[in-house]
Amino acid sequence: MSGVKRKRVSIEDFFKKDTGVKRVRRVTKATAVEPAAERVPQPVDTKVSLSSFKQTYAKEKLSPEQRELLALELDTLEDSWFEKLSAEFTKPYFLGIKSFLANEHNAKKATVFPPKEDVYSWSRLTPFADVRVVVIGQDPYHNFNQAHGLAFSVKKPTPAPPSLKNIYKELKNNYPDFQADNRVGDLTSWSRQGVLLLNTALTVRAHQANSHAKCGWSQFTRRVVELLIEDRGKSGDDIVFLLWGNNAIKLVEGLLGQHKTAAQGKNVLVLKSVHPSPLSASRGFFNNGHFRKINEWLYERHHRMIDWSVVPGATLEEVQKKNAEMKGIETSAKEEESETSANVEQSETSANVEESEMSPKEEESEMPAKEEESDTPAKEE
Repeated sequence: MSGVKRKRVSIEDFFKKDTGVKRVRRVTKATAVEPAAERVPQPVDTKVSLSSFKQTYAKEKLSPEQRELLALELDTLEDSWFEKLSAEFTKPYFLGIKSFLANEHNAKKATVFPPKEDVYSWSRLTPFADVRVVVIGQDPYHNFNQAHGLAFSVKKPTPAPPSLKNIYKELKNNYPDFQADNRVGDLTSWSRQGVLLLNTALTVRAHQANSHAKCGWSQFTRRVVELLIEDRGKSGDDIVFLLWGNNAIKLVEGLLGQHKTAAQGKNVLVLKSVHPSPLSASRGFFNNGHFRKINEWLYERHHRMIDWSVVPGATLEEVQKKNAEMKGIETSAKEEESETSANVEQSETSANVEESEMSPKEEESEMPAKEEESDTPAKEE
C-alpha cells in the first residue's frame, strides 16, 4: 500500500458524479487541554468535510469559477464560522482577496505565509460558540516555519519571537509558577480552551512585513469580530477582548461603539494596553495583570479558567485547583438536577398508577355525584 499515491480531492471533485472518493472527516473539538508542542501535525487535520450547508451554498450561490476560487474556505474553514461568514465570500472585496492571493501564488510565484492549510486554523481550533477570549494581532510572522494561523504563535520547533517572550514575562508576573521557556512558541493549547488568536491580516508575503495588510483582509477580520459582538450582545454569553496596541483598540472600540447593547452589557470585558513588542512593552504592557484579571472574571461568572501554560506537561496549580472546584460544582448541580427530574418522574408515575388502580365502584360512585353537582345550581337558585 505504501507505493500507492493518493489523489488530492478538490472542491471541484465534489461536483463530479461518482468520483468514488470520500471527503475527509470533520475535525472535532478536543475536550482535553493538550499543548500543541506534544502533537505532530497531520495534513489530513487541516480539512473539514462539506457540511450540508456548504454543499447547498456551493451549489446554489457559487459559479464554477467561484467554487474554485473559494476552495480553501470550503475545504478548511470550520463549519460554524463558514456559515456565519458565508455572506462575505461572494462580496467583491473578498473575491478580490482571493484573486490577489491567486496572483501571488501563480503569477508572481511568491511564497506566502502561513501555508494555505493553516490560514483558517483559528476557526478549526476555536469554533464560533466556543470563543471566550479574543486576542487580536496584526500581521502573520513572515519567516519560514513561523506563522500557522494563530496570532502571536509560532510552529514547533521555532523559538518564541520577541513579542511572545514579553507575553511570557507578563504571565510570570501574573502566575509565579508559569514555566517560561522561550524555546516553545506554539499557543495552540490556548486556542483549544476558547482563546481566539486572530490576526487582522491572515496572510503575508515571505520576508515582507505588512505586504498583505491592504489586500482586504482587514475588512474580513473586522466582520469576524463584529459577528462575535453581535452574537454575545444578543445571547448574553460572556466574552473577553484582550486589546494590545492601538490597532486592536481602535478596531474593537469602534465596533462596540456601533453596537451599544453589547458595549453596555455586563457580559463583555475589555482589557487594553500597549503592544507587547519590545518597542512598547515597557510603556504599560508589563504588570498590566491581564491574564489573572481574565481568569478572575471568568471564575466569578462560573466559568473555567484558562490554563496559560505552554510547556508540554506544565500546568498552573492555582488554575487547575479552581477548575477542579468548578468541575465539582458543575457535577453536583447536574446530579441535583438529575435527582429532581427522577423524583418528578416517580411522582408522575405513582399518580398514574393510583389513577389506573381506582376500582369500578369508586368510579361509578363518583359519576352520579358529578352529575348531581351540575344539577344543583338550579335548585339553589
